[in-house]
Amino acid sequence: MIPAPRPPLRLGTLHYAWIVAAAAFVVLLTGAGVRATPGVLIRPIEHDLGWTAQTVSAAAGLNLALYGITGPFAGGLIATLGLRRTMLAGLAIVSLAVLLAGFSREPWELILTWGVLVGIGSGLIAFVMAATVANRWFVKQRGLVTGGLIAATATGQLVFLPLLANIAQSIGWRQATWTVSAAAALAIVPVALFIRDRPRDVGLLPYGALHESAPVAERRNAFAIAFEALGRGSRSPAFWILCGTFFICGASTNGLIGTHFISACGDHGIPEVKAATFLAAMGVFDLIGTTASGWLSDRIDNRILLFAYYGLRGVSLLFLPMMLDASFASLTFFAVFYGLDWIATVPPTVRLATQAFGLEEGPVVYGWIAAAHQLGAGAIAFAAGSIRTLTSSYTPAFELSGLLCIAAALAVLFFRNAAPKPALSLS
Repeated sequence: MIPAPRPPLRLGTLHYAWIVAAAAFVVLLTGAGVRATPGVLIRPIEHDLGWTAQTVSAAAGLNLALYGITGPFAGGLIATLGLRRTMLAGLAIVSLAVLLAGFSREPWELILTWGVLVGIGSGLIAFVMAATVANRWFVKQRGLVTGGLIAATATGQLVFLPLLANIAQSIGWRQATWTVSAAAALAIVPVALFIRDRPRDVGLLPYGALHESAPVAERRNAFAIAFEALGRGSRSPAFWILCGTFFICGASTNGLIGTHFISACGDHGIPEVKAATFLAAMGVFDLIGTTASGWLSDRIDNRILLFAYYGLRGVSLLFLPMMLDASFASLTFFAVFYGLDWIATVPPTVRLATQAFGLEEGPVVYGWIAAAHQLGAGAIAFAAGSIRTLTSSYTPAFELSGLLCIAAALAVLFFRNAAPKPALSLS
């Protein structure tokens, strides 16, 4: 591992917590680029290798599922190896695996590299890492920071999708994967230079803290930490409500729109680069929506926020098949509307998990909740590809996801384990 030089406590008047958050943002942005790549590759791989959408979707679906399942163990690894070492390991695995994926000639090679290795590596640098940074380094503005970090996934779409679509179309899909591999390798630099495990490692309190919190006993078994958290969480109805609704969140975002939107646009005569631009535009508005959601989660009952987010998302998905056949303006409206709601669900979900399970165990329990998110993404990524192969249409997949989102909006009203909020309570 790269040695950890002691950084200055502050850069000017800036608290070092913001430097850590900025470095984490770069890592999450890169991870988002990795996860967005399959949506660009489905049609080029179909044309180049003659594989069906179902075959490519199998690798994408396995990737998303393992990305989620790795989350709880990422929380355990962070508790044992440390935040910095876990992030470095995740980036190294992702960079190497994506590089190898670009050499795939058989379906099993893509499934092994992109499906298994990239899924595991990206799971180490995802939502659990973001929740850990926010919880350890911030007391004041924790919700805002959580929203900002999660919004890095939107910025990743904005940065990577149009570029990768152009590379895949003009040069080849293999070169697109190698570009992503290089980006993951470069992201190692800010982690090595700036990420530290806790504020006390640089002689500081968390941002906004008035006193040092009690030292946390170090436990050495990452698997034990993860499964102990699962055991405690699974006895709470709050855990199952958050898991179920987050399963649907993943199904309707990363799994369906993130993986299949570009291919669905192609079925309706919309060129891939233009479709990638629409998806990138969702990233722009997701950056706004998720950051705003983090700010709102500090002020409004988080159940109300989730009810609104899931309900509006469900309605938009039910109308999407008509928008794909309608005007440019209608699809632009969908990109803006869906972008604002893309993962706005994450800050209130993280906050509810923290309220229910505590500052230290909350991120590990949230890892299991995030696993449900990605299991939903993986399931619908494969299911939508299968539906497309069997029916030559994505419409049934859009309609199913829309109805599931409406069900999630209703289910979140039953959450009763959150701490009381000062304003706008459902109880």
